Amino acid sequence: MIDTKTVGTVQVLTLSSGPVNAQDVELLDELTSAVGQLRGAGAGALVVTGAGRAFSAGVDLNRVVQGGASYTDRLVPALSAAFEAMFSYPGPTVAAINGAAIAGGCVLACACDRRLIGPEAQIGAAEVRVGVPFPVAALEVMRYACGDHAEEVLLGGLTYRGPDAVARGLAHRVVADGLLEAAVAEASELGGIPAGAYRQTKTQLRAPAMARIREGRDIDDEVRQTWGADETLHRIAAYVERLRRRG
Repeated sequence: MIDTKTVGTVQVLTLSSGPVNAQDVELLDELTSAVGQLRGAGAGALVVTGAGRAFSAGVDLNRVVQGGASYTDRLVPALSAAFEAMFSYPGPTVAAINGAAIAGGCVLACACDRRLIGPEAQIGAAEVRVGVPFPVAALEVMRYACGDHAEEVLLGGLTYRGPDAVARGLAHRVVADGLLEAAVAEASELGGIPAGAYRQTKTQLRAPAMARIREGRDIDDEVRQTWGADETLHRIAAYVERLRRRG
């Protein structure tokens, strides 16, 4: 589900799971493992993108409905681990947002240092509209990325394109042609910065967010319970049905 290849000095990780690269426990665990292995091997710059027409449309809600609380008890920690692994990766990371990056897909993109987005790609944190709270790692990643726009993005739950996404911190620039090539070039350029200086600076910048993530384990217990509650599962099932009817 995670294809890794080397392009010059850059490792390119491509999510490949179904038509919209939906996030389930297996994909998230594989992503966390892949990033951890690259970190342990001392790999430099990373690019993250999605196969096909989507970056990642977020959590596989059908699996949530089918699996119930026993599944969400595994899913919430898997989400947190994947987001934290990407956010805390010491080298440069660049997201090539080739298509829809919704909810968990948005968080994954925002965990990267730089975000390049195609002109038609939609990005947004839609969790509140689905009816689920954010794991602490997800919320802190979004707070860091969006800054003063975090409340608008997280409480509004809307999706954005192009300059509107850039204005809210969800992306850094719009790339009309050669998105992946542009992301690799940017990652390569950042990878040319002395690694120790980059790592130390990135660690210091993200230290407050990482501290809140590590202090928020009790909050994640509440988040996990909310995701697995019957009321939440019924709400998610209704949301999935509405999406199905829209086609």
